[in-house]
Amino acid sequence: MISHVFVGVTDFDRAFKFYTSVMEVLGLKLRFCERDRPWAGWMATDAPRPLFLIGKPHDGKTAHCGNGHMIALLASDRQTVDRAYASALEKGGSCEGAPGLRPEYHPDYYGAYFRDPDGNKLCVCNHDSVSA
Repeated sequence: MISHVFVGVTDFDRAFKFYTSVMEVLGLKLRFCERDRPWAGWMATDAPRPLFLIGKPHDGKTAHCGNGHMIALLASDRQTVDRAYASALEKGGSCEGAPGLRPEYHPDYYGAYFRDPDGNKLCVCNHDSVSA
């Protein structure tokens, strides 16, 4: 259903370091990086789409985040959620909600929320139940 998601950034090198760290934890591979444009994109190892893209806004204006916009990235398990969150904060992100269960969404929803260095809100989540 989704072809790609594009996130505008103000400092490409800073954003690239931030997103590379998070994407590596999630097991997503870099599809391309064109520093002269600048933009970069990641993808799952088993499919060419959807793509997650970062770069300078097409209109050339300063990137800024919108209130209510959030991108949720799927993690393979709860430990990966924890590691992605830690990586995001280590690379300059800020906390919007520590990893944990969010039963208000559904009983097995485990997520973490953070903002990238430009203020874009992201979530890393897992929907699987954990057997005792």
